[in-house]
Amino acid sequence: MPSGLKKALRMLSIASTLVVSALLGSPAAHAAEPIKIGTVVWIGYGPFYVAEALDLYKKYGLSVKLQFFTDPGLLPAALTSHSVNGVMLTYDQVVGSVAKGLSEKVVMPIDFSSGADAIVASADIKSVADFKGKKIAFNPLSPSEFLLSYALQTNGMNDRSISPVNMTPEAIPGAMLSGSLPVGVTYEPNVSQIVNSGKGKYHVVYSSRNAPGLIADVLVFDQSFIDAHPAEVKGILQAYADGMAYMKSHPDDAYKIIGKALGVSPADVKTQLDGVYNIPVAEMRQSFVKGPTTRSYYTSGAVIGNLLLKKGQISALPPTEKTIDAQFVNQLAR
Repeated sequence: MPSGLKKALRMLSIASTLVVSALLGSPAAHAAEPIKIGTVVWIGYGPFYVAEALDLYKKYGLSVKLQFFTDPGLLPAALTSHSVNGVMLTYDQVVGSVAKGLSEKVVMPIDFSSGADAIVASADIKSVADFKGKKIAFNPLSPSEFLLSYALQTNGMNDRSISPVNMTPEAIPGAMLSGSLPVGVTYEPNVSQIVNSGKGKYHVVYSSRNAPGLIADVLVFDQSFIDAHPAEVKGILQAYADGMAYMKSHPDDAYKIIGKALGVSPADVKTQLDGVYNIPVAEMRQSFVKGPTTRSYYTSGAVIGNLLLKKGQISALPPTEKTIDAQFVNQLAR
C-alpha cells in the first residue's frame, strides 16, 4: 500500500476514534435514550413541568422525560427496579428506603409543602380531636399518612384512634364528594377539588402549614446512576433552575404550562402555588447542612425518623449523610 494512502487511512482512523470518544464522554451521547424521571401530579414540581415543556434540557445536551405515576408509593420501587433513572420523592420516603439498605441520595431539595398537603373533612368535623372513631382515607406509607400521624400525635391521639381506609390520593375526591367518606388526606390539586366542588360541605382541618418543613420534596437518584452520570445530574439541576427562572420572568405562560400538567386552570395554579415553597438556588445548600430548623434534613430527618420508628416502618434511623449528596447543589450555587 502506498505510504500516502496508509497515512490518510491512519489519520481517518484517529479522527473517527476521537469523534466516538467525544460523543461517548458527553451528555449529548445519552440524548437518544431519554433520562426518565418518575413523578406525580404535584404543584411543587412546576419548574420540572416547565423545563420539559420548553425542552430546557436541550441546552445541556440532555433528553429528559417525566414519567407520571398515580400513586407516589410506587416511585421508590420504580427507582429500585431501574424502570426510571430518578424520582421525585418526599424526604421521609428517602429515609425509609435508605433505612432498608438501599443506596439512594437526595441531590436537590425541590420544595416544602406549606398548606398544599391537607386533611380535608366534612363541615361537622371541626378539629383533629373530632377525628376519633372516624373513617379516614389516606395512602399508606406515603406523605399523607405521615401528615396524619403527625397531626394525631400532636393532638394526643394515635393511629388506633381512627378507622383507616386505604386509598390513593387521586381517588379521595370522588369518595368524599359522593358522601361515602367523611375525612381524607391528600394534596393539591385534589384538596381544592374537594373544597370547591363541595360548596361548603368540606373544609381543611389540618395541613402542612401546621407542620412547616415536615413534608419536603426532593430529587433522588441511586448511587450507581450518580457515579456513572454526574454530568447528566448536573444538567438536570441546571435545567430545573432555568425552569424556576422562567416561572418568575414569564408567570402567565408558566401557569398555563403547569395547569396543563395538573389538569387545572392557570388561575388555579397561581392559587395553589401559595401552598408550596420552591427553594431558590441560593437557599438550597441550607437543606444539606446542620441547622436548628426543619429546613435542614438533619433536623427534619430526626423528626421523620422518630415517627417512622414509632410506627415500625424502620428498625433504625440512617445517618443523614447516607441520604444526601450535596455536590451538585454546591456546584449550582457557585
